[in-house]
Amino acid sequence: MHIVCLNGPNLNRLGKRQPDIYGRETLADVEKKMADLAGTLGCTVSFFQSNHEGELIDRVHRAAETNSAVIINPGGLTHTSVALRDALAEIADGPGFIEVHISNIHAREPFRHHSYLSPIAVGVIAGVGTQGYLLALRATVDRLQSTGAR
Repeated sequence: MHIVCLNGPNLNRLGKRQPDIYGRETLADVEKKMADLAGTLGCTVSFFQSNHEGELIDRVHRAAETNSAVIINPGGLTHTSVALRDALAEIADGPGFIEVHISNIHAREPFRHHSYLSPIAVGVIAGVGTQGYLLALRATVDRLQSTGAR
């Protein structure tokens, strides 16, 4: 069972950018924790971060080609990208994806309250810090195992 973890714009600055909102843990720290948990859960996870919408869309297409579930923190693209939503719709019709946000986007500025992705996501995890990634991984593995997907 393989799962793709995608991170959008500015998440490469995790641990440095606005630590009062996003914490001090780096993206490398999150990826290590996810890889360790994946080993325990009997799956593999690949990671990709980009500040460029098209690169993320290309990775979603690759995940669709391999029938891989996706965990995605789309960053600011959550609120702006119809193109990313359209790419993820193919995953939504197959293995599914979970949308993750480190902060509670609903408790922040009004423009952050709307997500183009949430209506087609299997689930949304927001506001529990980087722990959300681990929760998403557990939920994805549980869902795939219950449907017999590998």
